[in-house]
Amino acid sequence: MANTEHNDNVIAQEVLGHILVTGAAGYLGSTLVPMLLKMGHEVTCFDRFLWGVGPLLSAAENSRLHILNGDVRDKEAVALAMQDKQAIVHLAAIVGYPACDKDPELAEAVNVDGTRNVLESKTPDQIVIYASTGSCYGAVDDVCTEETAVVPLSVYGRSKAEGEKLVLEAGGIALRLATLFGISPRMRLDLLVNHLTFKAMTIKHLDLYEGHFRRTFLHVHDAARAFVFALKNYKLMQGHAFNVGDEHLNLTKSQVAHIIQNEIPDCKIVLSTTGTDKDKRDYEVSYEKIRRLGYQSTITVEQGVKNLLKVLPCMLPEELERCSNI
Repeated sequence: MANTEHNDNVIAQEVLGHILVTGAAGYLGSTLVPMLLKMGHEVTCFDRFLWGVGPLLSAAENSRLHILNGDVRDKEAVALAMQDKQAIVHLAAIVGYPACDKDPELAEAVNVDGTRNVLESKTPDQIVIYASTGSCYGAVDDVCTEETAVVPLSVYGRSKAEGEKLVLEAGGIALRLATLFGISPRMRLDLLVNHLTFKAMTIKHLDLYEGHFRRTFLHVHDAARAFVFALKNYKLMQGHAFNVGDEHLNLTKSQVAHIIQNEIPDCKIVLSTTGTDKDKRDYEVSYEKIRRLGYQSTITVEQGVKNLLKVLPCMLPEELERCSNI
């Protein structure tokens, strides 16, 4: 195994030596950056650092890490940051329908115009890997494959779908991620599994709306692994969108709540008639396309909840407040 990993790393370094990660200090980026450094890559982090540089501090002393304070809406700054990079992992975005609904113009400027800035600065030999989302699909009655029509319903879904279209037209790779969960250097408590686990731990009560809605989940560590996988397999994946997740993690919201209740037995689950998911995410997703290439997730919701419960009780009030913002 060690020799195989070494050989993979050598191949990856030869093809993709210096990588630019936009949104590097975010939930996913701060998980991905240490992986890339461990593989031997040189990494430049490009971020506005709205929540501080703290998520990158554990890697900051690595001589192969470079940190730039920049905004993807600034085309000149993007172009400068992209110079001499073999690959761009484009994570910078306004994420989730609540944040996008709060400021639709900002969502459009970051998610669409920011992505366009990346692509207009791209040289022919640079590869772009884009963090897309299952929210692009909108309301679907059947199992989602990559051939399912993209008909987003929310500002978030529409802006990410527009960004994805630009990336695919430019020959990049779009990874349509399942709903993320788990521990990250830049924690988020607004994500469903993380949010419900925190509520179950603190108030022992879950008001669950649309509990029958089927969702699909992916640990943030496995999401980061998917970008590493795409870097190593970019010639096979170039120009295509891929659902990223695991059929075993196709669960209803109610099933997730009961997984959490197994860890916190005194938590009460109450089905609620209030609340709605604007993206209407109620479907199963097929991950066969990326699985055929060799990618599989490794961390279950059960494992993720257990690990969250190691950390959440120890977080300070100011940390919890910061992690509840996106």
